[in-house]
Amino acid sequence: QVQLVESGGGLVQAGGSLRLSCAASGSIFGINTMAWYRQAPGKQRELVATSTGLVSTNYADSVKGRFIISRDNAKNAVTLQMNSLKPEDTAVYYCNVRGINSGKLYEYWGQGTQVTVST
Repeated sequence: QVQLVESGGGLVQAGGSLRLSCAASGSIFGINTMAWYRQAPGKQRELVATSTGLVSTNYADSVKGRFIISRDNAKNAVTLQMNSLKPEDTAVYYCNVRGINSGKLYEYWGQGTQVTVST
């Protein structure tokens, strides 16, 4: 049974930084994309950043230049370094992993971690 375990959320003042971590436990093979999503109260879940393959990354326009996604393939882990945080970054952040194993697509989600940015 694969689980994604997240950590690193919390309360920070505007302009501060936080680092989110996510590690997959259990047997998981063939990971293609590791990503972070977020969902603010009353809003739909949105994509924040993705890491695909070995070097390809992509970011939402709202976080470009402030957030950095990185992955450790040996540990099946992904982190999100969040700098220059703004109150509008307040949300529950979710780790997401997608891949293919034995010809079958799979997708897993973390439980979510709260990030609150105060003014």
